[in-house]
Amino acid sequence: MTSTGPPPPRVGPAALLPYLRGQAAPLVAAAALSLVAAAGTLAQPLLVRLVLDDLTAGRPVGRYVVLVVAVLVGIAGVNGVRSYLLQRAGEGLVLATRRRLAGHLLRLPVAEYDRRRTGDLLSRVGADTTLLRTVVTSGLLELASGAVVVAGAVAMMVALDPLMFAVTVAGLLGMLGAAAIARRVRTASAHAQAEVGEMTSAVERAVSAVRTIRAARAEAREAAVVSGAAREAYAAGLRMARLTSLVGPTVTTAFQAAFLTVLGVGGARVAAGAMSLGDLVAFVLFLFILMLPLVQAMTAYTQLQAALGALQRIEDVLRLPTEDAADAPRPPTAGPASGAAAAPVPRPAATVAGGSTGGPATDTRPPAVEFDRVGFAYPGGEPVLHQVSFRVGQGTRTAIVGPSGAGKSTLLALVERFYDVDEGAVRVGGVDVRDQPRDVLRARLGYVEQEAPVLAGTIRDNLLLARPHATEEEVRRVLAAVNLAELATRAPEGLDAQVGEGGVLLSGGERQRLAIARTLLAAPPILLLDEPTSNLDSRNEQALRAAIDAAAADRTTIVVAHRLATVVDADQIVVLDRGRVVATGRHEELAATNPLYRELAAHQLLVP
Repeated sequence: MTSTGPPPPRVGPAALLPYLRGQAAPLVAAAALSLVAAAGTLAQPLLVRLVLDDLTAGRPVGRYVVLVVAVLVGIAGVNGVRSYLLQRAGEGLVLATRRRLAGHLLRLPVAEYDRRRTGDLLSRVGADTTLLRTVVTSGLLELASGAVVVAGAVAMMVALDPLMFAVTVAGLLGMLGAAAIARRVRTASAHAQAEVGEMTSAVERAVSAVRTIRAARAEAREAAVVSGAAREAYAAGLRMARLTSLVGPTVTTAFQAAFLTVLGVGGARVAAGAMSLGDLVAFVLFLFILMLPLVQAMTAYTQLQAALGALQRIEDVLRLPTEDAADAPRPPTAGPASGAAAAPVPRPAATVAGGSTGGPATDTRPPAVEFDRVGFAYPGGEPVLHQVSFRVGQGTRTAIVGPSGAGKSTLLALVERFYDVDEGAVRVGGVDVRDQPRDVLRARLGYVEQEAPVLAGTIRDNLLLARPHATEEEVRRVLAAVNLAELATRAPEGLDAQVGEGGVLLSGGERQRLAIARTLLAAPPILLLDEPTSNLDSRNEQALRAAIDAAAADRTTIVVAHRLATVVDADQIVVLDRGRVVATGRHEELAATNPLYRELAAHQLLVP
């Protein structure tokens, strides 16, 4: 994933605490049960010691045997309940993290999606959050409960025989090597998760364009790309596996060395009468009790390091400012205030860059949208707009035309505040869009993108996206307005029929009309239409034009158009070329005075 600026701060175990707060109840209960289990575990060697001492002395041992069995069964039951609570807390942690991460991703500035790969972001929601589960199920709590058992076992072993405890410590020094290895797992885990994100991106790219790939007979090449990404993920996974696989043998070797040393030294001390057989057996049992939490702690530490690598990637995304959080307070901008009277909107007979070819008529309607000397460049790119200025009067229709790449769609993106201008200002209702909350601004705008995206789901889901409480009558009326009434009756499911991934079960024209119907249903005061008829045949184009005319009767409309026939009756046509406004006016005037517009119109047989 592309990164900019200094590397993000490295997260530590303390960064996990905010994620655990929502699971406090099951974690506290599990912690209490862990203490109970630890106490029962520490009691076992003492009970065994009593059994052996009574057997040696010829006393009955039945009560102690029953007590040992009861403790074993009780510990098993406690551990079962504790395991369920930990699993429940782990699933709750994953759910809360995914919800938080998904909500944050949907509020990132659009520019962030330009810089990042979708598959990598999806990997953070899926694979990375799953790794956090180990923090709860076998991570921090295991370390905490293990510490209690280790402390108790150490105390008992010291009380039984300090010399034997010193021998045990000497044999366990090899575990320091396992700890050093475990620390390297974090970096390896972060790298492995990053490679998984790259592989997910490659798969997402191929699957989302599968028809194009098959039409180009490029399946083998794309499969090779995915395979290459999978090999990189495999190699990164192997590097992590090599590290984690060293931890277990290192711990086992240290334990075996300690056990054999204790057994040899202890046997000699029993033979010399310096230690009883019961004390030796109890000491060996405490050694095993000591080793179990140490092994668990080392495993938990290794898993914690892997989880911290995943948490680093999650935190990197959560630190990105959302759209509204990225806004900084700005000084008041020039231009009419929201409640002030606006200056008349000039509607020139035909103006060109540097002047006018005729005396402008004056439109006294206040401007709904205004571009004031706007300059803009996409992040990391060359400027695409230069000193763009024009006004759109309330209740009027303005068309934006020009060659491909002139910056037409960019103008609509700036009105929507998908990006902020680098120079000048864009005003809606007389107020700079940067001084308006995005939710308030976008509630006034209806935007139909050039690709007219349709979301996977039902026809109804798509229509109600911006207005979830619309009535059935309103839905059917807007479908009829865009000549899609048949969609409500074509399938037995009616409006609940599926449209497929990206609307694949609909034709291109149906997808475009459905996107426009969705916008019309929301009934915003300002319509932004980017090539609304690009995928329509002549019959549906005429029907849609009539629908747009009806919808625009009491609304402000800005239309980006390649087909000039659809906008010849616009109140104002803005001609854009290489990011600059080269002329504004009506169709007849521009055809007579502006060479670029006349050329565009001639290619579409609108002028001789």
